[in-house]
Amino acid sequence: MPPVTEHAIADVWKRGFNNVVQGTIPNQGVLALNLLWDNPGAMKKSKRVGRGIGSGKGKTCGRGHKGQKARSGGKPKLGFEGGQTPLRQRIPKRGFKNIFAREYQVVNLSKLQEWIERGKIDPDQVINMKVLRDTGCVSKKILDGVKVLSEGADSFPFKVNLEVSDISKKAKVAIQEAGGQVTKVYYNKLGMRALMKPHAILKKEHFIPRPAQPPPYLRDRFDRLGEIPGAGELSTIYYRRIEKQE
Repeated sequence: MPPVTEHAIADVWKRGFNNVVQGTIPNQGVLALNLLWDNPGAMKKSKRVGRGIGSGKGKTCGRGHKGQKARSGGKPKLGFEGGQTPLRQRIPKRGFKNIFAREYQVVNLSKLQEWIERGKIDPDQVINMKVLRDTGCVSKKILDGVKVLSEGADSFPFKVNLEVSDISKKAKVAIQEAGGQVTKVYYNKLGMRALMKPHAILKKEHFIPRPAQPPPYLRDRFDRLGEIPGAGELSTIYYRRIEKQE
């Protein structure tokens, strides 16, 4: 280490080390460990209560005699204003929560193009939401369906047959210009689970659910009802397996 200079010693004095005496800093420039301490005021002793009246904080421990503030937990709830109508109730409500809203996973055409170029998705086969989920193109947590957005629509070259819950206008035009087609299909909660995990639904419910009708306010948004690919074959295999076990 470089030798301690006059500026370094002056800096120590400015920081409050007024007890530095001559000879405590060696000539080699190494600061002794016994010269290291906190700045004045950095350490504060904790308040010790209930240690006798001579301490000033004995008996009632600084809380005084009786009353709400002398009690354990003697604080009103958050937002209490002494009994008058609190602020959270005086201001008007804004907005609402749409209980009929449908929550979609979104995927852009740029990502779909990347998955096709990598060979994860075959453009010659029907690309439904199960294919998108199984290949990792969308998250595994699909609630009401998948919506396709238009990022990368200007350069989308593949002719695909897409079956999703919703799609933006620009993305739909891009797929149709490339020679593909888009079908908006409706699945309810049970139908979506059956599409994603048909074997699990068949094992639990002992049948593949039929396509459910959408509510009246959603009928204009879909082209047809969603179906479970190979539902009849899966049911046949399942019941034959049950018969063999018996």
